[in-house]
Amino acid sequence: MIETPSDTPDRAPAITLVLVDDHPVVRDGLRGMFTAAPGFEVLGEASNGVDALDAVERLDPDVVLMDLRMPGGGGVAAITELTRRGSRARVLVLTTYDTDSDTLPAIEAGATGYLLKDAPREELFAAVRAAADGRSVLSPAVASRLMTRVRTPATPADAALSAREREVLVLVARGTTNREIAAELFISEATVKTHLTHIFAKLGTKDRAAAVAVGYDRGILG
Repeated sequence: MIETPSDTPDRAPAITLVLVDDHPVVRDGLRGMFTAAPGFEVLGEASNGVDALDAVERLDPDVVLMDLRMPGGGGVAAITELTRRGSRARVLVLTTYDTDSDTLPAIEAGATGYLLKDAPREELFAAVRAAADGRSVLSPAVASRLMTRVRTPATPADAALSAREREVLVLVARGTTNREIAAELFISEATVKTHLTHIFAKLGTKDRAAAVAVGYDRGILG
């Protein structure tokens, strides 16, 4: 019997992806994994947040697999900018970091899900499908940390710092200069200085080193 078009079941269109990671071997592994699996199509790659913005605008993927800590433009800043632009792409964070200083800013910035790189292959596939449908996906470790954070009252200093100020403080703790912070967060150096002034005032400190020390002491920095 020859099948007519009506006899053939409709096949769902492939979920399209853009892979963002500063390590080529990671991108190669992800590309090979998704290319070999049915129902996915990798449209392109980027090695940092800045290039990711260009790739997403040009390729219009369903899902962006986004690393967080990358030279030349971090993931949180890119997620923030994609959200600001109203991008339809869902961002699924795929990283090795599960500290509060990484997870909270990413989710607040607009990430649909957050997985760790040690997630099994099938879990990653399921997470991408869920993200494409607009459903939130969190790795068990991240979900546990977030639940603990929600149930534990924040310290006064932590509550006083905005999400952006926490981002700046995290970068300061890594030894990042004002110019580098400005580039990573897509803001001006003057804005960075303003954020630092507010951070110093809220933490009761006078310089970067003291602010970092207080940040660790009060649990603001993971």
